Amino acid sequence: MGFWPTSGTLRAGDLEVIGGALIQSLVTNLDGAGVAVLQPEAGESAATNWQVNPTVLGQQNEVFTYSASGGSTNQFPNTLGGSSSHAGAVAKNFHALAPGSLRLDNCEASYFYSSIVSQLATNFNNPLANQSFTFGNVSASAQQTIDWNYDNYASQYNTLFISAANNGGTVSPPATSYNGLAVGAYNGSSSVGPTIDNGRAKPDLTAPGSSTSYSTPLVTGAAALLRQAAVRGDGGDTNAAADLRVTKALLLNGAIKPAGWTNQFPSPLDKRYGAGVVNVFNSYRQLTAGKKNPSAMFFTATNSAHGVAGSANPINALSGWDYNTNSSVAGSNGVSHYFFNVTNGIAEATFTATATLVWNRHLRKTGINNLDLYLYEADSGACVAVSASLVDNVEHLYLPRLMPGRYDLQVVKNGGTMISATEPYALAFEFFSMPLKVAPSANGLVLTWPVYPTGFTLQMATNLVPPLVWTPLTNVTVLVTNNENCAVVSPTEGTQIFRLSRQ
Repeated sequence: MGFWPTSGTLRAGDLEVIGGALIQSLVTNLDGAGVAVLQPEAGESAATNWQVNPTVLGQQNEVFTYSASGGSTNQFPNTLGGSSSHAGAVAKNFHALAPGSLRLDNCEASYFYSSIVSQLATNFNNPLANQSFTFGNVSASAQQTIDWNYDNYASQYNTLFISAANNGGTVSPPATSYNGLAVGAYNGSSSVGPTIDNGRAKPDLTAPGSSTSYSTPLVTGAAALLRQAAVRGDGGDTNAAADLRVTKALLLNGAIKPAGWTNQFPSPLDKRYGAGVVNVFNSYRQLTAGKKNPSAMFFTATNSAHGVAGSANPINALSGWDYNTNSSVAGSNGVSHYFFNVTNGIAEATFTATATLVWNRHLRKTGINNLDLYLYEADSGACVAVSASLVDNVEHLYLPRLMPGRYDLQVVKNGGTMISATEPYALAFEFFSMPLKVAPSANGLVLTWPVYPTGFTLQMATNLVPPLVWTPLTNVTVLVTNNENCAVVSPTEGTQIFRLSRQ
């Protein structure tokens, strides 16, 4: 097991990049309170140095526990091990986003894997586990064994493992587990997918960081905020919203695609960036849009057209989530239809559509059920996009230029070879068109656009002659008022053309 003892200090702007600054300024009392986090750590320098010193976070001993082969204690210092600067930096990055999450269960990583995970021995009662260590380069069979053990623990004790992808080569376990979240470093050293065993899409997400050690706790912090929000009822249906498959789907669906993002069918995600760069504000707003049940659910014959729920009632929002169960039998597929009227009343508008489907590998099962995600035009019946990996338990659609219209988003559970007849799944979705309004004022031009979804930069061009040259307006202050961004641009001679860009 290894870790990377480089500087883990947050860089200027990291919280802005991941939506943390917006959360902290716009959402009341969302700080991770009540969410207990597990932090296994590999030994630093001396193998016994793996512990988070609570004073690094300004905490008292009583809210931390320390567990290793020699026993457990809530006292620091103790005889189980010594302080680790790496462990402290990881915890500080997590607390930068979720300072209200005060309970941390710190474990020595080798002990945690060999005596806890692989034995299904102890439930630490942590919904989230941050793992900023890896097993390094291992064989495909060794990876499968490690994945099996982590997936069993995750299923047995309802724990979401959020793990560093590694800092070079291919993604390493435990980040390769089916039910976990693998995190890459967006602007630092990071591994790429797919997994060496069967070509699954990993990492799932990226975040800013000098290495994956320090990007991982930012995603864990984002998960803690969503967990707190779900439990306190921000998403409506508390029991459904608190399911960790919903947390995972929301994190992936709220991510922002960086320049160069692409996926190669049938892989649902980019081999370097996963679903993109995590943005907790976008994920939170999709959570608060609420649970949306399917418009209709049908069975169709295997290998036949799914049909379109054109007469079904449309979903009453263009963003949201669902936690539901799909069923299939031999020879028939189960199809959940989510019907949308995608429009904002402007005929020329184009929309960005993102949808993410997540389900788990079952306890002590080698394979997974085969679920797919389709988007159809409701009127013509034409298939617009499909995510249909045979090996992944994540499906993901991203369409940056979708025309207005009536659409049928379908979750398909395929019949044939099945692990089980029913499958609980989480779905997150978002359709949006971002309007930019320009109005004159005494001080120049006032530009306004919605605060959600976030991740846009303001750019300017001086003409419409191809190829257009767009220049970021870096010297403009953007203020947030009444859920709108507002920027005042000083008047200059000549033409000024403005746009919003996410890449």
